[in-house]
Amino acid sequence: MTFTAPFSSAPTFFRSTGARTTAALGALVLLAALSGCATADSGAGSPAPAAATATAEAGAAAVDCAGVNVIVDFGTLDADSVSGCVDATAATAASEALATTGVTTAGSVEYGDQIVCRVNDRPSADETVVVEGQESFTESCASMPPAYAYWALWVKATPDADWAYAQEGLGTLQVEPGQSVGLVYTTGTETPTPGS
Repeated sequence: MTFTAPFSSAPTFFRSTGARTTAALGALVLLAALSGCATADSGAGSPAPAAATATAEAGAAAVDCAGVNVIVDFGTLDADSVSGCVDATAATAASEALATTGVTTAGSVEYGDQIVCRVNDRPSADETVVVEGQESFTESCASMPPAYAYWALWVKATPDADWAYAQEGLGTLQVEPGQSVGLVYTTGTETPTPGS
């Protein structure tokens, strides 16, 4: 008797363990560098920083969301984060969940919607992306973006689970009620998770 493994011709895109390790180390370096940029204000009546408020709201929304939780973090791109709960009673396409919250995405010429090249037209075709220690560029969406500036697609199986890189592209990714989908514009070697 001969057994054969199932075959799938769909491309799978992922970052190697070494790339994730390098990215994590870079994130720590960037975090240390950026921590010096924060202003010190110890006033008791000071409002919470916007990022902390957005993170807390995103976390609360994920717990309270019976449908699919959506979080989009533009990272170094100058745009407000997006979060919302999409009413869903069955599995739905992640791209549809994003669209329901008003998020538009574009893939690349070579890979189509299996990768995310732009979110709400960011980075725009004429926007110069600057990443410290790397050559500045404009995103053409012809192929894969550079490893130091790309949209990372994340999934979270339950509200209390950890975020994980999606194991398939946006074009085929399905999410279930109670799950979360996130997009984060990742630059340098940092790999922040949605809402972090």
